[in-house]
Amino acid sequence: MISFIGNFNVIPSLPKKLEPLREIANNLYWSWNADALVLFRRMDRELWVESNHNPVLMLGMLSQERFEELAEDQGFISHLNRVYFQFEVYMKESKWYQKKYEESPNPYIAYFSAEFGLTECLQIYSGGLGVLAGDHLKSASDLGIPLVAVGLCYKEGYFQQYLSNDGWQQERYELIDFYNQPMTLVEDKGEPVKIALEFPGRTVTIQIWKIQVGRVPLYLLDTNVPENTPDDQRITRSLYGGNNETRIQQEIVLGIGGIRALHVLNIKPYVCHMNEGHSAFLALERIRYLIQNHDITFDEAKEIGFYSNIFTTHTPVPAGIDVFPNELVEKYFGNFYRKELQINDKVFYRLGTIIKSKEPSSFNMAHLAMNMAGFVNGVSKLHGAVSKKMWVEGFKNIPFDEIPIDFITNGIHTLSHLSNEMHELLVRYLGDGFVSDIEDENVWKAVDDIPDEELWRTHERRRERLVAFTRARLRKQLITRGASNSDIEAAKEVLDPSALTIGFARRFATYKRANLILRDVERLASILVNSKKPVQLIIAGKAHPKDDEGKKLIQEIVSTAKDESLRKRIVFIENYDMNIARYMVEGCDVWLNNPRRPLEASGTSGMKIIANGGLNFSVLDGWWDEGYHYTCGWKIGNGEEYDNLDYQDEVESNMLFETLENEIVELFYDRDNSKLPRKWIQMMKNSMKKLAPVYNTNRMVQQYTDMFYLRAHNNRKKLMANNWSEAHKFLNWKQNVLNNWNQINFISVTSEQAKDQMKVGSKYLITSEIFLGKLTPEDVEVQIYYGKLDDQNKAYANSFVEMECKTKKSSVGKYKYNGIINCNITGQFGYTLRILPKHSLLINKFELGLIKWA
Repeated sequence: MISFIGNFNVIPSLPKKLEPLREIANNLYWSWNADALVLFRRMDRELWVESNHNPVLMLGMLSQERFEELAEDQGFISHLNRVYFQFEVYMKESKWYQKKYEESPNPYIAYFSAEFGLTECLQIYSGGLGVLAGDHLKSASDLGIPLVAVGLCYKEGYFQQYLSNDGWQQERYELIDFYNQPMTLVEDKGEPVKIALEFPGRTVTIQIWKIQVGRVPLYLLDTNVPENTPDDQRITRSLYGGNNETRIQQEIVLGIGGIRALHVLNIKPYVCHMNEGHSAFLALERIRYLIQNHDITFDEAKEIGFYSNIFTTHTPVPAGIDVFPNELVEKYFGNFYRKELQINDKVFYRLGTIIKSKEPSSFNMAHLAMNMAGFVNGVSKLHGAVSKKMWVEGFKNIPFDEIPIDFITNGIHTLSHLSNEMHELLVRYLGDGFVSDIEDENVWKAVDDIPDEELWRTHERRRERLVAFTRARLRKQLITRGASNSDIEAAKEVLDPSALTIGFARRFATYKRANLILRDVERLASILVNSKKPVQLIIAGKAHPKDDEGKKLIQEIVSTAKDESLRKRIVFIENYDMNIARYMVEGCDVWLNNPRRPLEASGTSGMKIIANGGLNFSVLDGWWDEGYHYTCGWKIGNGEEYDNLDYQDEVESNMLFETLENEIVELFYDRDNSKLPRKWIQMMKNSMKKLAPVYNTNRMVQQYTDMFYLRAHNNRKKLMANNWSEAHKFLNWKQNVLNNWNQINFISVTSEQAKDQMKVGSKYLITSEIFLGKLTPEDVEVQIYYGKLDDQNKAYANSFVEMECKTKKSSVGKYKYNGIINCNITGQFGYTLRILPKHSLLINKFELGLIKWA
C-alpha cells in the first residue's frame, strides 16, 4: 500500500454573506433548532438526506454555483440571518443556572461517558445510554450548566446493520471522516494538542477532538495518530469492539486520559460525573494529581475525591458491568499504583470491590466507581431499589431503604425528538414558554386549548410520513438484498397510512422480549388483518454482534413478516439509528415495550413519543413503573416478577393481546360523526400534560444540579480551603471517630409512658443514657428507629427521628438523650436506638461504615 508523506484539509469556500453558515454548522445547536434544520433542507433537500443530515459534509458537497445562488436569494439570506441571530442570543443569554445561582465563567463539572448520541451523522453511540448522554449535554446547554464532557472518538463508531435473505443480522463497519463532521481537532499554534499515557512497555499518544453542543464543549479522545503502533491506533477504533483487553485500554484512555486532556486544556473540574462505570479510572487519576501536585497522601486524596465524584449506574444486573481479572489489571496498573499512588496491591485491589469480607479475585468497575463516589444513583425509582438489592452485600447492617444509592429518573431532550409540525403546534398554543420552560407543568396545561381536530391532523401527518419513509426503506433493503421485482414493487403498498400503528424499536437484548407479541401468531394475525380495524407493526433494532440469541429474535420477526397474510402489516426496518427513531417516535400511535421486569433500568424511547402525541403500552418497569396512569396509556401486568420465565411470557403475552384487542384497538377506532377518535385524543392530551413536563432531561439535569453537582462543588471548595487544611481537619475528625467508635455504648434506654397502649395524636417519649468516651455529641447523631412490628423487614416501612442531647457537658463521657415518636396511626410498633457519625461534610451517615445499634 502506498503511504502519503503529507496531508492538508480542504474546507468549503463560502461567499461572505453565507459565512455564518460555517459557525452554525459547527455547533450542534442546529440539531434541536427547528428553524436551522429547515434552513439546511432549504439549501438542497437531496444533499441533506444524502449527507445523513450532516451540514458540514453538505457544505462540502454543494457546488460553488449553488452557493452563489443562495447568496443572491434575499429570502434565504433573511432566513440565515434569523437563525444566526437566534444562535447568538442562545449562546449569550442568562439561563436557568445563571438566574438561580450565579455566573460561572469556567466549567466546574466534567461529565464522562463511553458514548454520546447527539445526532445521526455522528456515529459515536450504540443505543439508549449514548442518547441519554447526548440529551444530558443538550439540556445542560439549555440550562446554562457550567459543564464540559469527555468521551472517545471512534473511527468506526457502532456497526451498520443489514440482513441476509434469511433474516440473519450482518455487520458492516464504516470509517468516519472526522474532518467532514461537525467537530474540530484541538490545536495549539497550528499543531494538534496531544497527551501521553504510559501503557505496559510503551507510551500511547492521544489527540483531542472537540464537538460544540450548544454552550457545552465535548472533547473526544483519539489514539489514531502516527506516534502509536497499529495496535494502539485501534484502541479507539470501534465502540464496544475488541476483547477484554481492548475494553480496559479504552477505559484507561477515557478515565485517566480524559482527566489529563482536560488539564492540558487548562480545565480543572471540581466535580466529575461518571455516566456508567466505563470512566471510573478517572478517580485514580484525580488521586494521582493531588498526590503529585499538593503533597497529599493517598488516603487524603481518596477522601477528597470521594466528596466530589458522582456515579450513575444504568444496569440492573451484574452481567452488565465491566469486570476485569486482576492479572489484566496488574498488567496495566502495577506501576501506576506502586509508583504514582504509592500504595500496595492489597489496598489497590480493594478499590475494585464493595465486598469487604473476602479478598477480591477480579476488579469491578461499578464497585470502583461506588468506592470513589460519594453520590451514587440509579436512573429510575424502581432501578434505585433494584441497585440496592444488587449491591446489598456491600452494605452490611444498614437498613435496605437507607443503602446510600439514590435515584434520578432519566428523561429526554424533548426538542431533539419532536416533529417540526408538532413543535409549531405546541408553540402556537403553549407559547414560547414551551421551549424555555419545558419542565413547567403549568405550561403544558394549555394542551387542553388545542382543538382536537388540529392535534389529530398534526399527528396523522406524521404517521403518513412514517409510512412513506418505511416503504422507501423497505424497498431499499429489498433491492440491496437482491429480492425479486415483485417483492420490491409490493413494498410500495405495505402499511396503511390511516391504520393504528404500533412501534417497537430498541436494542435486541433477549430480556426486552421483542418476540413476545409473536407468541401467538394466529391471534396476532386476527388483530392485524381486521379489515375494519386494521393494526400494523413497525419494528427496528440491532443485536450486539456477539449476541446470537438477539439475532435469532430479529430472524423470527423477519420470518413472520414474510408471511403472505402479514407482509403488509409487519415491517422490520434495518440499521436502526437516530433518524429511524425520529420517524418512529413522531409517527407511531402506540409505543410497545415489554421487557422482563425489573431488567429495564429506565428506558427512554417511550418518553420520546409523549410530546409527539403517541401513547405508551408497557410492562411496569423502568420509568413506566412510576409514570403509568390509566388516563395516559396502558400497562402489561401489575408489576409482578416471576421465577418461571416461560410461564411469565405466557401470562404477559395474554395480557398484551387482551389489552390490545379489548382496549387499544377499540378506543382508536371509536370515532364520532366528524370521524375523530375523541376519547383517544383526550388520552393523548392527558399523556402530554402529565408526562411531558416530568420525563425530560431539563428536569433531570436540574435534579442532578440541585442534588449532586452543587453539593459536590461546595464539598470540593470547603476541602480546598486554606491550602487543603480543611481537608486535613476533616480527615483527622474521621480518624478520631474511627479510633474511638468501639468505646460507644448504650447505658440505658427507658420510656416514661406505659408501653401497652398509646392514643393517636399522643407522643411516645424515649430517654437514653449513652457513653461516648472521647467523642462528643457534636461527633454523633442518636436516632430512634421505629416502625410497625408486622412490617419490620419491609423496605421503606420504617422511620427514624433524631434524639436531642440534654447534657451540656460531661467530664466522664456520659450523655442523656431524649426523643419523641409521634403516634399518628394505629397498630403495634417497635423501636430501637442507633448512633451514627455526624459531620456537615458527610454525604450520608453510613459512609464510614460505622453504626451502633442499641
